[in-house]
Amino acid sequence: MTLMELSVEYRAHARSLDLRICQLECWLERTEDPDARNQLQERIKLLATMLREARELAVLTERYYDRGYRRNAKYTI
Repeated sequence: MTLMELSVEYRAHARSLDLRICQLECWLERTEDPDARNQLQERIKLLATMLREARELAVLTERYYDRGYRRNAKYTI
């Protein structure tokens, strides 16, 4: 698998995470139970982190070989 193909996979993963976050946010708006709300908020927070990282990795793998691209220091050795 090439890095460009991998970037497509990261983008697809990001879309599914974004969809799930939207679903949970709608559920959160309709939930009144404090414990359930806290659990939903924690889950959304975790998924939001995963979404951000998937997007960052998609950009990194898309542009890895571009000459002028400055890579994210978070993902370099």
